[in-house]
Amino acid sequence: MFPPLFRRRGFTLIELVIVVAVVAILARVAIPAYLDQMRKARRAEAREVLVRIMNAQERWRSTNVAYTGTIGDLNITAAGTNYDYALSGASGTGYTATATAKAKQASDTTCATITVAVANNTITHGPDNACWAR
Repeated sequence: MFPPLFRRRGFTLIELVIVVAVVAILARVAIPAYLDQMRKARRAEAREVLVRIMNAQERWRSTNVAYTGTIGDLNITAAGTNYDYALSGASGTGYTATATAKAKQASDTTCATITVAVANNTITHGPDNACWAR
């Protein structure tokens, strides 16, 4: 036996391995959950911009014969770092606004493209309602 002056200090290798294993297990669960929440937050950004585009289109249509096909006409800031925004199919009765994922959000295969189509006073969200869920 060792005299009391030589007490053991620090951790044993077994204790260290157990701690590393617990941290690895937690990381394996936490990191994917965190990344999923970040994708959902970026989707919320896209939905918010698409709603602003819809509102701006209605303001535009109130003083013009048809909806505009150019986002620049709407006087809104649609520049984000995670999506590109575009308008298509603009007419007197409707249009389609699209948010296409880019950069970090491009890995979101479920909702790589989020759309809202307005046609004859009917609004359709795409590709499905899961991308529009909160």
